[in-house]
Amino acid sequence: MTATKPEARAATIADTAVVARDARIAAGTRVWHHAQVREGARIGRECNIGKGVYVGAGVVIGDRCKVENNASLFEGLTVEDGVFVGPHVVFTNDRRPRATNPDGSLQTAADWELGHTTVRRGASIGAGAIVLPDLEIGRYAMIGAGAVVTRDVPAHALVVGNPARRIAWICVCGRERSDTGPAAGGELRCTRCGESG
Repeated sequence: MTATKPEARAATIADTAVVARDARIAAGTRVWHHAQVREGARIGRECNIGKGVYVGAGVVIGDRCKVENNASLFEGLTVEDGVFVGPHVVFTNDRRPRATNPDGSLQTAADWELGHTTVRRGASIGAGAIVLPDLEIGRYAMIGAGAVVTRDVPAHALVVGNPARRIAWICVCGRERSDTGPAAGGELRCTRCGESG
């Protein structure tokens, strides 16, 4: 007798959520009340998309991500597996926003340059943080609540403030590591789980 895998449960989408017909939402993902998932967006397996979340056109979200209430993930964003996005986080996509052109006409999609941001595997973005476009948030990095991220964040960095600056190195378990820092050639070692690297 051969063992069979249990079938993956379908995505669960709240009645009040608005999901574009060509958006793809994988098995086991839950999309909560009043969330909006735009055209061409892709959301991976076993994600949690909270109440009031906005997922822009073409946004890609990996597997097992958690996006908390009222976060705004605008077009041009890629989120890898296992990422945490706190409540009210905003990923922007335009460094020079204007409502109108110099002649006073309303701007259209043709009048601005779309910025692209990538959030690498396991990173965490704290509540109320703002991430400017054309940046990379490194693997297992942690962005403090309310931070304004204006430049790339290295893997395992903990950044806080406005503009965000690195204050520590973080383990995959989310705890601060004791180290001399990778820039100094030192080894990172977690005091909680013992992970190094």
